[in-house]
Amino acid sequence: MNIRFTSALAAITLATLPLSAMAGKDSGFYLGGSLGNASLDYSENNNWGDVEFDDDDTAYKVFAGYNFGLIPLIDIAAEISYVDFGKHEGEVANITNNKLEVDAWTAAGLVGFNLGPVGVFGKMGLATWDGDVSGPLNGSDDGTDPLYGLGAKLQLGSLAVRAEYELFDLDKIDIDYFSVGASYTF
Repeated sequence: MNIRFTSALAAITLATLPLSAMAGKDSGFYLGGSLGNASLDYSENNNWGDVEFDDDDTAYKVFAGYNFGLIPLIDIAAEISYVDFGKHEGEVANITNNKLEVDAWTAAGLVGFNLGPVGVFGKMGLATWDGDVSGPLNGSDDGTDPLYGLGAKLQLGSLAVRAEYELFDLDKIDIDYFSVGASYTF
């Protein structure tokens, strides 16, 4: 009985050694960028009258983060980014040709699961944003609001290709950002 227990313990230890070696495999500092589509939706009746922006534009993001690599098969990371959501056209008080530009600095925590070279992740954080309206009418607004995201990655050594969906729930503006990008872990 004692020999079976010792043999089983040795087998479990040997089987988990490769998993322990994978902890921190993709850990460290990383830099990246992505390009995608930002869909902006803003509708309000304010002191200007009816305001309606419902438009898509090309957007980009640059980001940096640190993957802690504490647990095998699980990524826990902190990430900061700058996002430019592009220029969106809309109507203010029945006047067209107004442009709304929004950009944001973000800080988020990421949790992911690695399934070999493929992984999935979720993120949650805050976006400090600035929006400017230009055209026949001018104005600006800013704030700090939550962001949420889901993504998948393909890890190829130190290079990862990422696809993400992020929702920026900014004050009265909702922005859906779909992007594809890459990151490099140092």
